[in-house]
This record gives sequence, structure tokens and C-alpha cells, in this order.
Amino acid sequence: MTLVICEKRDGIGIVRLNRPDRLNAVNTALRTELIALLSELNRDETVRAIVLTGAGDRAFSAGQDLDESVDVTPTDIPRWLNHQRAMYQAVRDLDKGCVAAVNGIAAGAGFQLTLCADLRIGHADVRLGQPEVLAGLASIVGSYLMSLYVGESANRQLSLTGELIDGRRAHAMGLLNELVARDEVMPAALREAAKMAAVPPTAMRLTKERFRLRTQPGFDEACNAVIRYHLENYASGEPQAVQRAFLARRSIRRPG
Repeated sequence: MTLVICEKRDGIGIVRLNRPDRLNAVNTALRTELIALLSELNRDETVRAIVLTGAGDRAFSAGQDLDESVDVTPTDIPRWLNHQRAMYQAVRDLDKGCVAAVNGIAAGAGFQLTLCADLRIGHADVRLGQPEVLAGLASIVGSYLMSLYVGESANRQLSLTGELIDGRRAHAMGLLNELVARDEVMPAALREAAKMAAVPPTAMRLTKERFRLRTQPGFDEACNAVIRYHLENYASGEPQAVQRAFLARRSIRRPG
């Protein structure tokens, strides 16, 4: 199955993370496909803007696939996190406007993907946040990306508790640009993408480049730091224990 699917509509590339049975959780294969597709769309002159969303109606992305991260070894950590970094950078590197259509839960790596987009549109019942600490992992890249949108108090609350907030609170905090009815998320995202597609492309590219360059040092520092912190996390054994316990509970809940 193709893990990232694309549709082109009136000059807009609609990109869907396509693991709906796993709440569009991010694994190596999905990251690889997403990086390649975004690079291709960035080079495609017929595409003037991009909408990023999740397949199905339950999730944008529930974040890192724990089936993958539970078995990470210290040797794996730099490769794993640098690949994650490349995925976020592929969104940041887009020269065209990018709208995240947040159609359901966006947590951890999924939430961070939305924060790399230019705009985020969701409905009242979406759930967003940084639950890494609940999986035994320090919240490093996510807490940096949130700092671009919210103040220290809100950032600490979400990063240190792992709390997921609903769409109304996310909109009030500035994490969602627009709050619409559930069935209006994609139409609203397409409308905003069309506005950005109508902007002269050089002006769009240069403005986005300036935003990227202004925030790149902090992003790079966070991506380098998370490797150090996760090496210590995994050396403690906490992530493995917490994630194995979660996976065991999930297995019991599943029929058959």
C-alpha cells in the first residue's frame, strides 16, 4: 500500500498520510515516501500550493509508530532522528504555501508536522499535543516548534504533561489558524491554499525563505539536541518499558 497519496486539483497538491488503520502513525516507510513526494511537488511548476492531511476521519497523524520506536537501540537513534528531521525539513523547505488540514488527532510527530506547515485548519473535536513524555521521551523538537506559536507557560504545560487539547483551545492559543465545522476542514484548507497559490511565486518563495532562515538555527539546535536526549532516554530503559506496556494493553483491547 502507498503510505502517502497525492491528488492534484486546480494547481493544489493534496497530500494524505495513508495509514488510517494505524491513525496515520509515522514510520520509516511513510517518512521516506513523504520526503520524496514533497520534494517532487516542490519542483512541479504546475503545483502552486499544498494541503497536507491524513487519510480517514480519525487522525491527521497519531505520531511516531510505537511498534518501530519500542525496538530502537542506541545505534539506531541518530539514523532514526535524522530521518525524522528530514521529514520536518521537507515541509519547511517547501517554496509554496502549505496548509495542514487537521482532520483528527495530531500528536507528537504528527503535531510537529502541522507546526512545520504555514497554516493549520481544524475542527472543535480534533486533539493536538505533545505526548512524548508519556511515552518516556523528552519533548525537544516539539517544544521548540511550539515556541514559534505559543508562550512559555502554555509550552511547558503541553510539553511536561503530555496533555492533548481540543480544537477550541488550540485555536484560542494560536495553534490552529482557523476553526471550522468537521466537514468544512478540507474545503477551508483548499480555500486558504488557493489564496496562497494566487500569490506571485517569487514573492511566496522569498517570503517563505526568510521565515525558514530566521528559524533554522533554533530548529537545527533542537534536532541536534534531541539525539543527545534520546540516547540518555533509551539508556535509562524508560521508553522501552512504557511503550511495551502500552502496546501490550493495545493488543489486549484488539479483538482476536
